[in-house]
Amino acid sequence: MLWLAALGAGFGVMWRYESTPGPGGGPPSRWPARSAIARRSGLPTLVMFAHPQCVCSRASLGELERLKSRFDGRLAAYVVFLRPSDGGEEWDRSDLWDRAAAMPGVTALRDVDGREAARFGVVTSGHTLAYDAQGGLLFSGGLTAARGREGEAKSARQIAALLTTGQADRAVSPVFGCALAHGALPDVEPSNERGRR
Repeated sequence: MLWLAALGAGFGVMWRYESTPGPGGGPPSRWPARSAIARRSGLPTLVMFAHPQCVCSRASLGELERLKSRFDGRLAAYVVFLRPSDGGEEWDRSDLWDRAAAMPGVTALRDVDGREAARFGVVTSGHTLAYDAQGGLLFSGGLTAARGREGEAKSARQIAALLTTGQADRAVSPVFGCALAHGALPDVEPSNERGRR
């Protein structure tokens, strides 16, 4: 009985962790004028912010890849990776960086000390923003239904609807990921995965 109780408690803690979103932040309703990220004229733009060592963000990248394939050539997309200025040149070069950089039509960028994340009001890895061709915010949130889970969220369908028709059930969704802060990461990659190219 004690073993079953301990097992149940462990599953409960794990389920709560997987299903508890991170802070939603406060993204601006218009593309920030001071952003160094180039918004392509005439195209909607999708920006995902990510911690390069957040294992939760693998699922977010998978959802991004599927979404991007539906809008080939009709959507500019960026994955913006945190890199602290004291982290060294290879700190952000993880398998997540490699995966994002390999996606057709997706640009991987470094965000030194989280300056762009601050401009966009984003604090959780996996937070994705969709802006229309005029720079107006269409969607803010995560692409997954829980930490590390692919294929269950409505977010990608909502973004697709917003990009196609300008309408969707909900323009905000919870974000399931690690904090976009150096030293505040509970789910870090094993040391042999870090710095890979």
